[in-house]
Amino acid sequence: MQRHEFRFEVAATPEEVWDVFHGPKPKVMEHGDVRIEVLHPGAPGGEGLVRHCQFRVPRYLLSGGRAKSWEWLTELDPPHRWRYDAVGKPLWSEATGITELEDLGDGNTRVHFEETYHVFNPVMRRLLERRVHDFISKDNDVLMKAGVEAGLAALRRRR
Repeated sequence: MQRHEFRFEVAATPEEVWDVFHGPKPKVMEHGDVRIEVLHPGAPGGEGLVRHCQFRVPRYLLSGGRAKSWEWLTELDPPHRWRYDAVGKPLWSEATGITELEDLGDGNTRVHFEETYHVFNPVMRRLLERRVHDFISKDNDVLMKAGVEAGLAALRRRR
């Protein structure tokens, strides 16, 4: 099993950061090479939300450099924490991501993110799990921080 963790700080309250992730969104979102389609909005507040994601993976997986995952929000504790669980392919795998928002006071929040990734097939796990997860995760910290900051700017413009 692979684990990827990072944290960053933003000049926003936990409630504002929560709204960036869980506020109203279009049904389909594209961020560079990532495409996310909301298949089911879940219960009020978002628990049970189901999304289909497409993203880049190494070409040696023979999938045209693209992977797919189906993710659902399984735990929400607004505005502090949420968890998603996912299954993905072409390397049939499961992933769990947990995001926690730490209130630093003075309108600042530290975002903590942790993801685990586990390939089902033991041979593929040994040969490819670490390399593929490193490829998928290599820019997560930079991309997530940039996405949160862009989302906060858009949220503030709307208000």
